[in-house]
Amino acid sequence: MSLLLALVLMVSAQPRGVVVNPVANMYSAPTEESDVVSQAIYGTNVVMEEEKQGWAKVRTADDYTGWMPLASLRPFVSSEAPYASAGRVAQVESLFANLYREPDVTKHQPLLTVPFETRLEAVSEQGDEEGGWLAVRLPDGRSAWVQRGDITFDAKPLSIAQAIARSQRFLGLPYMWGGTSSFGYDCSGFVQMLVRRRGVIMPRDADLQANWTGALPVKRKKLQPGDLLFFGESAEKVTHTGMYIGRGKFVHATTHGHPVIQISKLSDQVWRKLLVACRRIK
Repeated sequence: MSLLLALVLMVSAQPRGVVVNPVANMYSAPTEESDVVSQAIYGTNVVMEEEKQGWAKVRTADDYTGWMPLASLRPFVSSEAPYASAGRVAQVESLFANLYREPDVTKHQPLLTVPFETRLEAVSEQGDEEGGWLAVRLPDGRSAWVQRGDITFDAKPLSIAQAIARSQRFLGLPYMWGGTSSFGYDCSGFVQMLVRRRGVIMPRDADLQANWTGALPVKRKKLQPGDLLFFGESAEKVTHTGMYIGRGKFVHATTHGHPVIQISKLSDQVWRKLLVACRRIK
């Protein structure tokens, strides 16, 4: 048996689960007293590497690991396919989408509100594309309805220009340490999402992104829209990142000034001093 085949079989044999909270924190240790290292959004499939006293150490699709309360997950049985991995799958394109028990916004409060990029298993449609509804099956087996205008079935990779335009939709959303959703992003979570919308999976943390082999070094004078910017004490101590959008400006999630996603100028003294690396995705 080849090493690659053995690794594939080992991974496939590991317990798996799906996130059932709108956004689930991933912690550095199996306690809420530890720091949040990342998050996983509703419907995300994860590998459960270890369980300990009501917690699971999970690994997400970008190979990031952290501890999550078991209450945030629904484990799969061994023969069950990952959630929203086959059939007709809708993806939330609005910043947030309310899921209802029936195709009506007035009768009951939403079952839950899910963030941008949430994937949902489609069941049936009602009405036209603009004013219609989509019935979906939730990860816990329940049925729900989402308004058709909140989702898409055709989430194609974006061009650089489209990704920059898309980034403007998030301006003013709150900064959140460890955040990876429209409920709140941190700097590397936001950049990772923008790059993911271009069809590329990159590492989760800013220092890992700066050293990622999927991007090439670029001189500041040669910057082009879509290039990634990294800030810190030195190239070996990267602590912040953003995406260059042209004309000396970049978009990023930051606590500087006010803790929101915002556009800043590279010529501002704080950013000019801290810029230590520029990268262009291959």
